[in-house]
Amino acid sequence: MFISRKKVAVVQLFGTLGGGIKSQAYDRIFTTVMRDRGIRALVLDVDSPGGSASASDYFYRKVARVAERKPVVASIRGVGASGAYLVCCAADRILATHGAVVGSIGVISIRPVIEGLLDKLGIAVNVNKSGAFKDMGSFWRKPTAEEDKRLQAFIDDYYQVFVSTIAKARRLDEAKARDLATGEIFWAPKAKDLGLIDGLGELDQAIDMAAEAARIPRRVVQLAPRRGWRDRFFSPFAESLVESVSSEIERRIWLNSLRY
Repeated sequence: MFISRKKVAVVQLFGTLGGGIKSQAYDRIFTTVMRDRGIRALVLDVDSPGGSASASDYFYRKVARVAERKPVVASIRGVGASGAYLVCCAADRILATHGAVVGSIGVISIRPVIEGLLDKLGIAVNVNKSGAFKDMGSFWRKPTAEEDKRLQAFIDDYYQVFVSTIAKARRLDEAKARDLATGEIFWAPKAKDLGLIDGLGELDQAIDMAAEAARIPRRVVQLAPRRGWRDRFFSPFAESLVESVSSEIERRIWLNSLRY
């Protein structure tokens, strides 16, 4: 992939990091942005609630590497929360639409425990393991006190990295960053007042800002992962099906809510 004219690359991050947004699919994109001399700036078009810790860290580091070489602007159009906000912090500037949701700074681990259900069904799980904690976090039993302690320590370690990264990126005192890192979400105007973003604006303004920082005319190229033939064939059908089902569910809920 080579782009000869000087341009601003726009990369969308829509969905869950590590879920719909696969790190391996974006590796080629960020490598192209870094190496292509025709690309002089990067704009991240973000609408994501975050995702896995490992995927969020991967994207943050990739964007940070781009920012070492070229201007990067993050544009939060809907949601820029948790790991997605961490990725935005790798940018030089962060803009968000007036109604965007920003924040949710923190780390969470959720897993079901169906020990009671298995007992009712008469299902037992036999485990052979090489170490005491090899099956830590298993859904078929409750965690021990020691496992809970170790998992909390693991979460606390990553939380500290999260807070320190945001404090440095946003030029905040670490104590203030920690005060904001409660998992709370903020409307964009409040996030601006708190120093979590730089301003309110749309994607077009972010593109203009990136072009100005790179001292180039406004020329835009959209970069996205390649989609296989299965995705190209089935995605329109799947989207149509989901939309139809969602509309019917909403209609039924609305009708059932009308009561005298």
